[in-house]
Amino acid sequence: MSVTLRKRKNADGTTTLRLDIYKNGIRTYERLDDLKLSKPSNLVDRENNKKKLQQAEAIIVARAADLQANDYNMETESGKKTVVTVWLQSYVNGYDKKDKRNMQGALNRFSDYLMEVKKQGLTFGNLNALIIEDFIDYLENKSTGEGAVSYYNRFKKMIKQAYRKRLMKDNVLDFVERKVSGKAKKKDILTLDELRILAATPTESHEIRKAFLFCCVTGLRWIDVKALTWQVIDMSNKQMNVAQSKTGEVVNIQLNETALKLLDQPQEPKQQVFNLPTANGANKTLKAWVKRAKISKTITWHNARHSFGTNLIFNDVGILTASKMLGHTSTKHTQRYVDISNEMKQKATSKINIEL
Repeated sequence: MSVTLRKRKNADGTTTLRLDIYKNGIRTYERLDDLKLSKPSNLVDRENNKKKLQQAEAIIVARAADLQANDYNMETESGKKTVVTVWLQSYVNGYDKKDKRNMQGALNRFSDYLMEVKKQGLTFGNLNALIIEDFIDYLENKSTGEGAVSYYNRFKKMIKQAYRKRLMKDNVLDFVERKVSGKAKKKDILTLDELRILAATPTESHEIRKAFLFCCVTGLRWIDVKALTWQVIDMSNKQMNVAQSKTGEVVNIQLNETALKLLDQPQEPKQQVFNLPTANGANKTLKAWVKRAKISKTITWHNARHSFGTNLIFNDVGILTASKMLGHTSTKHTQRYVDISNEMKQKATSKINIEL
């Protein structure tokens, strides 16, 4: 069993790094694309290359620890010496689920925390519950709304994986007594009147217009509308069955007349329904569109789902029905839309006061 670092010079002067992993007569390779060495034309490049090589050496230790842990059901010495952030980064690099960007965000938060407390070289052997509890405090001070909870849940997922790989003798999370809390930040929603205004306002992307309005009347998340294919849409019965990426739940969504009008003619089953850019690109276009419509609210793509949920409740759809339509696993998540709807109704009622 061995893990060796290989270097390959490229035509542009850069150097690509990869791991040569040999175990049980089988040789595999792993590219370290994030650690590509620059052409060493100045001192800064040479220093950066030196740091990247140090990271690569740490990854070798981590990979060797993984292999040993699979052979022996015990914590290894190499596991104790593995730098936490280096191993976590290698885990995120190989992570293939749709929330990879969020996993990277959680790791970035942890790296920033370690830098602030001057513990950048923290190893698994020195990771303890007090450090994690301090990290929770850091998250709550730096994050807004449910951000702290979201980041911490993904951080826990990575640490649990490290424990399964025997980089730690015990699961350090079992000793963490501090609970992370996060109150949902109040999000703007688009009322039906505002959606009509938005729909009548020109935008630079016809695809983004269709997809965003489709989300507003179906409750789809960005990640699901981006991946939406024709094979889940039943035009004859005016419905679609979508497996939500976030929860894995299959949700049956009835398509109203607006949703149907936003769909083009059905194409090949595996073809995507909407031709959309990156999330950043879509939100940039959406922001300009909302501004052009003279709607003074902070709207991102996720506000489409919140608008759908709130408009359901505002128009007297029961919380249980709304919860099923949104694919929530609990009505606790739907309650936020009830609260916003009640607030909207209260404001509407206050406008018809009369002087006595």
